[in-house]
Amino acid sequence: MVDYSPLWATMKQKQITTYTLITKYGINTRTIFNLKHNKGITVYTLEKLCNILQCTPNDVLRFIDSNS
Repeated sequence: MVDYSPLWATMKQKQITTYTLITKYGINTRTIFNLKHNKGITVYTLEKLCNILQCTPNDVLRFIDSNS
């Protein structure tokens, strides 16, 4: 299972809001919904978020073992 909690921590640290992602960087509101609900995103979106936040994928998502 994918968990985007690292994204929210990274955004807080960099002082970037979801509003900023939508208005300044053109991230779709549906993508924000998917992120908030731990749904899948494309590699393109992951790359775009990493470029915006100047971070690595590990700063955006983590994988949780669903067998735990």
